[in-house]
Amino acid sequence: MSLTKTLIATFSRSAASTLRRQAPSAFRSSTRLLCTSPILRAKDSKMSTGPPKHEMQYFPNMVNAMPSESAEFRRVLWTGLYSQVVLMTVPVGGDIGDEVHTVDQALTFTSGVGKATINGKDQDVKAGDLMVVPAGTQHQFVNTGPTPLILYTIYSPAEHDPRTVHKTKEEGDEEEEAGKDEAPKWSRQSQSENEKAGLVNTSGKY
Repeated sequence: MSLTKTLIATFSRSAASTLRRQAPSAFRSSTRLLCTSPILRAKDSKMSTGPPKHEMQYFPNMVNAMPSESAEFRRVLWTGLYSQVVLMTVPVGGDIGDEVHTVDQALTFTSGVGKATINGKDQDVKAGDLMVVPAGTQHQFVNTGPTPLILYTIYSPAEHDPRTVHKTKEEGDEEEEAGKDEAPKWSRQSQSENEKAGLVNTSGKY
């Protein structure tokens, strides 16, 4: 670490210590809440929380330029009535977490290499591969390469809040544990329910 960085780090720790001693408890509590609240840091306000419009959703360069520029662990790109598209970047040495979803999941890898473990069976994966994980199946994906493991995944139906943006896996885990990253109710309805609600019809006119 350079001398400049060392001095800055030392000053920051000293200032933080002084603030904790001198600030009123109510102020300290409010500051802590603002710094740690996942609601303030992990939602994209530009993304709609309602059912999707009946229009094209176009994502160019999904297998090269766009994913390679992403540095976020997870970002929801689109949420529909029956599926959801999510972009993920797993850092070097990282993983997505050993988990089981109640929805189907199809993952397309666009950059890097890794190891997939599906219901106890290992499989190496690389850019260009597609992996399908049926609902209710244990799965884990680990980055085993020297560069980020980048992929986009399609959940069916949705698994996350349509506005979700997680910079790190830790942010994602925190939101999920707090129940703040839930798929909307309208994304888990049946076809007949959507038809009765007027969200879909065979005429294509709304």
